[in-house]
Amino acid sequence: MYDAIIVGGGPAGSRVAGRLAEKGHKILVLEKREEVGGKTACTGIVGMECVETFEIPDSVILREVNSATLFSPSGNTLHLYRREPQAVVLDRAAFDSRMAENAREAGAEYSFGSHVTNLSIENDGVRVAIDRRGKIQGITGRVAVIACGFNPGLLVKLGLGAFKDHAIGAQGEVEAPHLDEVEVYFGDMAPGFFAWLVPATPPLAMAGLITRENPGLYLKKWLAELASAGKITPANVPIRYGGIPLKPLSRTCGERLVAIGDAAGQVKPTSGGGIYYGLLSADIAVAVLNGALEDDDLSARRLARYERAWRKKLGSELRTGYWARRLFEGLSNRQIDRLLERVKSAGIDEALLKAKDVSFDWHGRTIMQLLKYQAVAKTISRIKLPFYNT
Repeated sequence: MYDAIIVGGGPAGSRVAGRLAEKGHKILVLEKREEVGGKTACTGIVGMECVETFEIPDSVILREVNSATLFSPSGNTLHLYRREPQAVVLDRAAFDSRMAENAREAGAEYSFGSHVTNLSIENDGVRVAIDRRGKIQGITGRVAVIACGFNPGLLVKLGLGAFKDHAIGAQGEVEAPHLDEVEVYFGDMAPGFFAWLVPATPPLAMAGLITRENPGLYLKKWLAELASAGKITPANVPIRYGGIPLKPLSRTCGERLVAIGDAAGQVKPTSGGGIYYGLLSADIAVAVLNGALEDDDLSARRLARYERAWRKKLGSELRTGYWARRLFEGLSNRQIDRLLERVKSAGIDEALLKAKDVSFDWHGRTIMQLLKYQAVAKTISRIKLPFYNT
């Protein structure tokens, strides 16, 4: 019997696997893909705080980011620049592979091509049925960690409930030979959300967007517009999709069960980024699980320490971000134009860039700083919030 069975070999799952294995626990990671890594719908941008906290090696970093240009619906621009790097673009395939390699070196086992078909929680452990290349196998463990990303069906089946709000991301790899910084676009190409061009290894770049529905159609149309404008090289681009939880689950643990990362909804509602918060929550889960395994107490009550700890760390940030997300969706194109114009004309962008407490990783701070400016407060005061489940 394994001490912990981890469903999902992404960064958060591998982080838990490696750290628990280092502490002497017998760990198995079930990954449905044939190998860790590969193309994803994730852009792979993380802040410098994440890089430093988790000692992300240079070998998996494609480039540093210290500037970005925001495009309003009417085509006006707002350029943001800091002398020091604020974020990096990760090679997601290399990063995921490195995280898994670290876990295996610590002693964790990986089973690739393993699709979980059933997971049941029983008094004496967890039982997992997997389809491994057409063969059904059963595996037992003391506790299960769900780290398989956006998987609503499995979460509901396990009794953790459903996500109350989510969106869908779509992304493709394009050639953009003249792109030298991150570009973010607002408007009809991604209603209520945004689109992006992110430089990777020249001349390649990642082009993607987030919407509530039909992301593929929106992305194809936008890529055609970019090609017509000479921003990218025309091509038939394969598109990858991914669900993005905008609110965390109301419950992320239970008897012999813990959910982390995107599977728990530990994602920035403003940008859809989940790598950093997933890794932070993974470490919180490790601390709780290690003690629970050593004490042989994997009850819902004991594992609730994880719930309390991660919400103390991230809860306020996620609530503020979700409020801002709903607020932004209430803006018309004209209001977005006006907001960016006022931020630029009032020098708010320069003031925020100079503020030391404004961080790439903690958007709540930036949101609260913005609200202090009369020009911003006046613009958003007339906005009627859209209704979504709260």
